[in-house]
Amino acid sequence: MEGLDERKTKILKAIIKTYLETGEPVGSRTISKYTDLHLSSATIRNEMSDLEDLGYIVQPHTSAGRVPSDKGYRFYVDNLMAEKDKEISDMQNFVIEHTEKMEQVLRNVAKLLANNTEYAAMITGPQYHNNKIKFIQLSRVDPGQLLCVIVLEGNIVKNKMLQMDEGLTDEKILELNLLLNTSLNGMPIDQINLGMVSALKEQAGECSKTVGDVLDVAIQIIHEDSDLQIYTSGATNIFKYPELRDSQKASEFISAFEEKQHLANMITDKFSEGQAETGIQVYIGDESPIKTMRDCSVVTAEYQLGEGVTGIIGIIGPKRMDYEKVLDNLKNIKKQLDVIYHRKEDEKSADG
Repeated sequence: MEGLDERKTKILKAIIKTYLETGEPVGSRTISKYTDLHLSSATIRNEMSDLEDLGYIVQPHTSAGRVPSDKGYRFYVDNLMAEKDKEISDMQNFVIEHTEKMEQVLRNVAKLLANNTEYAAMITGPQYHNNKIKFIQLSRVDPGQLLCVIVLEGNIVKNKMLQMDEGLTDEKILELNLLLNTSLNGMPIDQINLGMVSALKEQAGECSKTVGDVLDVAIQIIHEDSDLQIYTSGATNIFKYPELRDSQKASEFISAFEEKQHLANMITDKFSEGQAETGIQVYIGDESPIKTMRDCSVVTAEYQLGEGVTGIIGIIGPKRMDYEKVLDNLKNIKKQLDVIYHRKEDEKSADG
């Protein structure tokens, strides 16, 4: 931008951000309090004078402070949108890569467990519980559409198109972004209630409808049911055990294991009833939540990939299974998944 070096850019951003937060003209003493600037009031006054000459800020005749001009707002909006677009793009690329790699990891885990234990093995894809909002980004797509991007902890990216009032300016969109992120950053999804929605709509004033639409979308897309991915291996291992070779029972077992619906119901029930624990659960015979597996033992454990991101590992075999071996395998797999996840997070931090 014309005549803007790094120092002027920082000061202009500080002026605009402060004005958006307070609605009051901004003076040099206020800007000098920004810890990352380390500039005297006199130096800031000189820079503000240059910014005024360049048309980025103006000085109302009723105050010694400055406020952003349309040109200043345009600079801030363009730069902020570019920064956020890059951040979202980087996150989306990471999530896609992370998801593809994780699917292969989970398939390999199921196969490894089946081979090591000589029983049937299963593992679910990660599920997200009690997640928090990292940030919300609204961006104009065309005069009638607004892109709403919501980033959750764990770098989960959700987005949806909204219909927009044609009179909604870029400056208003910027103010809405600041309002939403100031109020919702770090907020658990399940704590967004009617009182909070009403308060935010009131603060948004003439843009209350847009804020209401954004919050409706946030709640809707975050709570959308996603198919539970289950990766299995080793179903035919049951034929190694005489007590499980009965043709009808074996057929029912194979069907339940391969169709995965019964497995999905078991996992969903565990999460919905709050039964999932970080410990290991053992179901013997009639204790099994799956009717067709009541001649078996089912051993499950929860794995964690960061806060609020969990999944289930399971081993299914005869009641006379080698429980010590099964428990050792599950504990080892849980540790390995934790190592893999944190290695990916460290790689992401290093790249960033």
